[in-house]
Amino acid sequence: MPVPSRLQYPADIEPLVNFIEETPTEVVVERLLEKLRNGLPLQTALTASALAVTRSTDMPSQHHGGPLHSLAGLYATSKLAHRLDGERRFIPVLQHVVLSNKNIRHPAMGPYQLLEFEPLDAGGVEATKSAFQAAVAWGDYNHTDHLFLSLWSQMPTIKAFDLLISVAIRKNFHDDHYFILPGLLWRAFETGVIDKRYLPLLMRPVVRYVTRHPIVSDDTIASPMPAIDALIEKHELLTRVLRQKTGDDETHEIGRLGEALGRCDDYGDIPPMIADALARGLSIEGAGEALSIGACSLFLRSQTGNPMDVHLHTSANLRRYLLGVDGLSVSNKLLLLLTWHTGPEIRLTQSRMDPAQRSTQPTAPSEPGRSQAGLLDAIIQSIHAQPPTDWSKVVSQDLMLAVPEVKTTVNLTQYYVQHGYNSEALIGKLAEIACHDDFTETHAVKHHQSIVEEFHTTREPWRWMHLVCGAKAAAISFGKSTAVYEEYLKLATAA
Repeated sequence: MPVPSRLQYPADIEPLVNFIEETPTEVVVERLLEKLRNGLPLQTALTASALAVTRSTDMPSQHHGGPLHSLAGLYATSKLAHRLDGERRFIPVLQHVVLSNKNIRHPAMGPYQLLEFEPLDAGGVEATKSAFQAAVAWGDYNHTDHLFLSLWSQMPTIKAFDLLISVAIRKNFHDDHYFILPGLLWRAFETGVIDKRYLPLLMRPVVRYVTRHPIVSDDTIASPMPAIDALIEKHELLTRVLRQKTGDDETHEIGRLGEALGRCDDYGDIPPMIADALARGLSIEGAGEALSIGACSLFLRSQTGNPMDVHLHTSANLRRYLLGVDGLSVSNKLLLLLTWHTGPEIRLTQSRMDPAQRSTQPTAPSEPGRSQAGLLDAIIQSIHAQPPTDWSKVVSQDLMLAVPEVKTTVNLTQYYVQHGYNSEALIGKLAEIACHDDFTETHAVKHHQSIVEEFHTTREPWRWMHLVCGAKAAAISFGKSTAVYEEYLKLATAA
């Protein structure tokens, strides 16, 4: 039997990875801040954080922990850091490294070492793909780890990713993160956040996670996948020519469908509406934009007070990105559109919704005339003034409802957009607020990035809703835990 060997990284990054693995949590902010001030590139720090959490943490039975949220948060963390000025751009990176560092030390995730593996070729590309699919059926994640290391080198990376995501999408029903983790990590590579030389290595925990069997739950809802497959067959979506790109000619239909999705009280009604629109000629990208509008409306209707309940928005945003990726199969793009509602964290919101609004135009209670600066200050003050959570009264985080004060933030933001005030000024303030959070394990950062992108890629008159969603999510998550941000402020003051 070969002697197990710990995974080793290139010499130019290994010392920084060791620093993140070995530095005590109570001093890691101070020591990393010193490195950043001395010129350590932000992307290098994020890369080392990802490599450290990949090598030195195991994935616990539930999705909170291990490398999952560190890897899924790479793209949004990088984008947020580059949206900020001066030393504030360090804060998202500090948050990311602290999360990785804490998980490495958590008894549910470590001590752990990811070992060097030899790629396993089962006899060519097709044989290895078949072996991978057979191992997935058994939940044989150690076996698939070997096999997929071979597949990355045997076929174009987009084809290997398409195979991996085809497994992940069908498990979305069990946990939203089966889809979110591979999708967001792929995006980090494709957008240059992480060097592609690390792709096979950082995808190893993803392959292992996607392969393993879902944990047993008390959820008695039947899988929606047979009905979704039947919809695709009924409308002949895999045999007809589907339009990929959208255009101005689709504006009316996109708005009609998006608003209809946003008025749904039963999420099971969403796939038939999308499938019907595709069969009638709506483009794949147009359907993705309509889904984004609908998801945005549903988030605004949601009564949730759980700061982790952001997947309505982040999952729609990720789907829109993947719908535009060349090389992803049509079958997977159809499943991306038709499975958005299936994740448990999205399904939970269905039972906690305000009545649907009939108008797409922003409305807010009458307000005395305020300048842009005055109203922006009022929005931020309303977020900062959210009452603290009494955790002794929280039976389950999943069941948390938004406090009434959240509506104040929503109303003020609606008034802001109604008057056409500067969107980038609001986005900048929300970016600063996202830096405070170290409670949601990058959920707040991912949601912020999603609302920024959806605002810029959604057409009028629906794009305004994304900004209101961003303010609402900020109000829900603000102040839950801000230890890293507060430590940074002390160090900044002392400098």
